[in-house]
Amino acid sequence: MLEMSIFWLRIAVVLYSAGLISSLTTILRREQSFFPTALRAFTLGLIFHFVSLVDRSFAVGHFPADNFFETISLCGFLLGVLFVSAQFRYAFSSLGLFLFPLVFGMALVGALGTPVGGWADVRMRNAWLVVHVMLVIAGYASLLIAGGASVFYLVQERQLKAKKLVGGPFGAPSLPALMTLDALLARTMNLGFVFTTLGVVVIVIWAFIETGTRWISDPTIMISMLTWFVYLALIYLRTVSGWRGRRAALVTLSVLTLFAVTWAAHVGIRSTVFAQ
Repeated sequence: MLEMSIFWLRIAVVLYSAGLISSLTTILRREQSFFPTALRAFTLGLIFHFVSLVDRSFAVGHFPADNFFETISLCGFLLGVLFVSAQFRYAFSSLGLFLFPLVFGMALVGALGTPVGGWADVRMRNAWLVVHVMLVIAGYASLLIAGGASVFYLVQERQLKAKKLVGGPFGAPSLPALMTLDALLARTMNLGFVFTTLGVVVIVIWAFIETGTRWISDPTIMISMLTWFVYLALIYLRTVSGWRGRRAALVTLSVLTLFAVTWAAHVGIRSTVFAQ
C-alpha cells in the first residue's frame, strides 16, 4: 500500500510538470497559450495526489503529516486545491505563474521520501551531474548579464536625469537606450530563472538517487531550494505587477546578490566538509 501511494504521487508530479512548463513558457514568451492544457493536467494531478494521500493514510495508520515529506506533500495538495478553486471561481490565472512551480516542487520533494535502488549505470549518474552543472552555469551567466544591464540602466537613468550624458567614440552614446537595457535585463533574468529551476530539479533528483532520503538534510541543496523560492517570488511579483525600469533593475540586482550569497555559502560548506 505504501509503494502504491508513492506511485500515485509520482504520477501526480508528472502531471504537475505541465503546470511548471506553462509557467516557464509564460515567463519566457509573455503569453499563457499553454495554460488551459496545463490546468487540466494539474487538476488531474490533484486527483492522483488525493488518492496517494488516502493510500498513505491507510498504509501508515495515521494522518499523512508525520514527517517532513508527508507534510510538504500535504501542503502542496492543499495549495493546489485552493488555486484550482480560485481559478474556477475568479479566473485567477496569473496566480498559476507562482503556484504551478511551487506545487510541483512540493509534490516532487514529497515523492522523494522513499529511497530507490541507486544508480544502475555510473555514466548516467555522471551525465545527470554534468547537466546540472551546465544548467547552473547558464543560470549564473544569464543573471550576470541581467545584473550588468541593471547597473547600466541605473547609470544611464541617472545621466538622463542630470542631463549629463557621456558620449562614446565619434559622438555615439556610451550606453544603449533605457528601453533596450530594460528589455535585456527582463529577458536574461527570466532566462536565468528557467535555467535555475531546471538545475534545481535535476540536482534534487540526482541527490535523492545518490543518497536516499539523506539529501533533504544537505545544507547546499536546502540553500539552493530556498534561493529558488525567493527567485520565483520576485519573478512573480515583477511579472504580475509589471515592474519595469528602475524597480526591475533593483529587483534583478537583489536576485544577483542572493545568488552570490548562495554561491559563497556553497563554497564555505564544501570547504568545511573537505577540511574534516
